[in-house]
Amino acid sequence: MLHFIKVNRFLKTLTPLHFKNLEIVPVTLDGSYSCLSTCNVFCNSNNKVSSYSGVNKANKVSRNVLIEKGLTEEKKSKAMQAYLERAQKYNAFMKEKTEEFNTGKRHLANMMGVDVETFTQNDVDAAIEYLFPSGLFVPGARPLMKPPEKIFPPKKDAEFDDSGRPFHFLFYTGKPNFFELLHEFNVHLQNLNDYEDKMIRRQLQPDPNVKLQLTGSVWITKEDLETRLVENLTDKEYSNFLSLLERIILHPYVYNIKDTVMSVRKPIMNTKVDISKPSKPSYDKDGRAYITTTACPRKSARATVTVWYPGTGKININGEDINYFAHVQPREQVLFPLHFSGMLDKVDIDATVTDGGTSGQAGAVRWGIAWGLRSFVSTDMIEKMRLAGLLTRDVRRRERKKPGQWKARRKYTWKKR
Repeated sequence: MLHFIKVNRFLKTLTPLHFKNLEIVPVTLDGSYSCLSTCNVFCNSNNKVSSYSGVNKANKVSRNVLIEKGLTEEKKSKAMQAYLERAQKYNAFMKEKTEEFNTGKRHLANMMGVDVETFTQNDVDAAIEYLFPSGLFVPGARPLMKPPEKIFPPKKDAEFDDSGRPFHFLFYTGKPNFFELLHEFNVHLQNLNDYEDKMIRRQLQPDPNVKLQLTGSVWITKEDLETRLVENLTDKEYSNFLSLLERIILHPYVYNIKDTVMSVRKPIMNTKVDISKPSKPSYDKDGRAYITTTACPRKSARATVTVWYPGTGKININGEDINYFAHVQPREQVLFPLHFSGMLDKVDIDATVTDGGTSGQAGAVRWGIAWGLRSFVSTDMIEKMRLAGLLTRDVRRRERKKPGQWKARRKYTWKKR
């Protein structure tokens, strides 16, 4: 019966003829030898050497040892090498951008005078809008500061090692992330069934005071799930996923995995006022339609604006025409909604404004005019006005002076001596 003999125990018995087809490589890390050959070395009971063609297990093991100890390199195709380089380059790029975002977020929190640990993304958006106000029509062109994963399209990490072997055990399903998620929820369901059986044997019932509250949230959409998994799903696969989730939430002990269930649900956002549905206008005794907007705010100024339709372009502000504002800039502010909507010569404006300065009064009248024009323009024009920022209240206020500073932002001039 043939049996395998380790090379390092059999080296002294070999003659130079035996080394003809063998390549002996010393491994200096542990003092042993490794054999790479086109044949396999065996020995029978008479200590005679025989060969067997092909690559056997011993050759593979010895080659892996050499690769691990850095004595040789693993050959890989150009396609695999290019794939790994792209994956590594993308990961390095995202790591760099994440560090830049965290650094910028820390500086922004210091500028706003808040704790960086409690500085959320909503706070970041509000700070950017406050520090960099923009009148650009397209929201995507305005300044923003978002995490890199929300700006740059996500990509999967390297799915293979240097030898071409896939990392994920479900790689050959074609959608490993999705089927791994299904597997995890299925395991949770089995664990809940086992826990229920255990409680039944103990003659215990579920706690009626502890329930999973799903009110105010819905299941994650197919598009959001695809974005999270970085995989494209069919309607059938998404339906199967929802069926599994519905089975889980019907389990009497589902509250034990509350965090897991809520991870695939998203809250229903509070609906805001639909600005595309304006109020119906009123009519005077002559049949003219009009809309009155009260408490139009801007800084400390408050205005009451009435828009009459049809009209001739007459503007009345506190009993005066547009010359109520002495400078050109506040006049342009008041006329901008009328120019933008093309209603300059089609409506009349009556406005009463109190408190505040020139800039605040002009801003209050401008917002009141824009808000009233919704009842006399088309839906497409309302959307354009919204994108232009005419229908958004400007809640900015004058920033207070800080102690130890010259003004709100300006510091005292530093002098060395």
